[in-house]
Amino acid sequence: MSVKMIDVHSKEAIYREATAEGEIHLSRKTVELIREGKVEKGDPIQISTLAGIQASKITPFIIPLCHPLRIENTRINFVVEDWGLKVTATVIASEKTGVEMEALTAAMVALLNIWDVTKMYEKDENGQYPNTIIQNVRVVRKVKR
Repeated sequence: MSVKMIDVHSKEAIYREATAEGEIHLSRKTVELIREGKVEKGDPIQISTLAGIQASKITPFIIPLCHPLRIENTRINFVVEDWGLKVTATVIASEKTGVEMEALTAAMVALLNIWDVTKMYEKDENGQYPNTIIQNVRVVRKVKR
């Protein structure tokens, strides 16, 4: 079987929305630094919000069989918990195909940027990340009408 993009030319463009979520577990010390605005690289939530929005728009460059879509809106929200952060990414477009991959990509890239901005606080004495975990990334809502 050969690799191919799905042909959507005969489909009608309709409203599409998808929401994905995920979480990153961090040390309590790192969470406190985030809450206090003391992360040396800058505000992880602002940095990750921008990265997630950008990621939703470049999904076809990362996932080769995704169709290029005209993303009309991407919202990234964070909730800071004692154990880390939960991210929710919602992507909206009026298109011929869904935006689930864009929402998943936005959520994952936002989480990866949290890791990047806070990694200096998460490393142990051997330079490892024994407690830093990204998990539970999934689509939690899909709308088409």
